[in-house]
Formats: sequence, structure tokens, C-alpha cells
Amino acid sequence: MILVRSQCTPRRPRSNFAIQDKVVLLSFYFCNLTSYFRNRVALAFSVAVATGALVLALGCDVERRKSDAELGLNPQQAAGRKHYDNYCDRCHEPYSSRGKKGPSLKGVFKKQYLELSGLPANDERVGDIVKYGRSKMEGFGNVMNDQQIKDLLAYMHTL
Repeated sequence: MILVRSQCTPRRPRSNFAIQDKVVLLSFYFCNLTSYFRNRVALAFSVAVATGALVLALGCDVERRKSDAELGLNPQQAAGRKHYDNYCDRCHEPYSSRGKKGPSLKGVFKKQYLELSGLPANDERVGDIVKYGRSKMEGFGNVMNDQQIKDLLAYMHTL
């Protein structure tokens, strides 16, 4: 933490004039007030630098969210992305190797087996997990129909 030491000291008036006493007192208070704000600014700057360093250190594996056009998504995949945003994103990180509550789904279909369960990483198994749930994950078969699940799986292949 950087603190700026005050260079202000009250001067004793050379004469007994009341006006001069008030001027000296006001200048002393003003000097202390600016010193206080310099300390606050230095503290705020230090906190901002530390926060920025922390964000850089922790967020290095997070990619910028790309648009549907940048990803080259077809209409089915774009619809699946909306379903992902509505239902999956709160627990599963799509663009990072770090998970939230559940494991990251980045590259889920590029692996032969699912990370936690060891089940085959294919549309049938992942679709069943989405529809019926597994372990700590609730099923979404009551809020998503089969076509929406197919759209979601099509999008997950792009992760």
C-alpha cells in the first residue's frame, strides 16, 4: 500500500491578528485534506492494480465469446447455443477448461469418454444425461423437447 506522508505543519502566526490565524488554520486543514485525498487515490490505484493482476492470473484460459457468425454456426447450432445459454451455462463453462459447478464442456465430443462418468462421449449418452440428468445434474427433459436437445448437442459439437 502506498501512503503519501503529509508535509503540512501548522505555522504559528507572527502577530496576534485574528484574520491571519484563520488563514493559517484554513491552509493547514486544506493541506491535510489534500493529503487525505492523495492517500485515498494511492490506495485506490494500488487496489486497481492488484485486482487487474489477479484477473489476468486467473482468467488466462478464458476466451472471448464469439458471435454465431464468427463461429460459423448453422441455424440448428445457433438454436442449440441459445438453449446452452439458457440451461447449461450456469453450471458448465463453454470457452474455458475450468468448470463452474459442473465440468467444462469445452471439447466434450473431442474426447472418447466423458470426463467424470467415463461414459462414451457420443450424442446418445450426452443426450440421455441432458434429458434425464446424472449425479448432481438435474434432467432437462421436462423443459426441453427432443428437437431442442438435438440442437443443443449440435452446438456442443462446436465447443
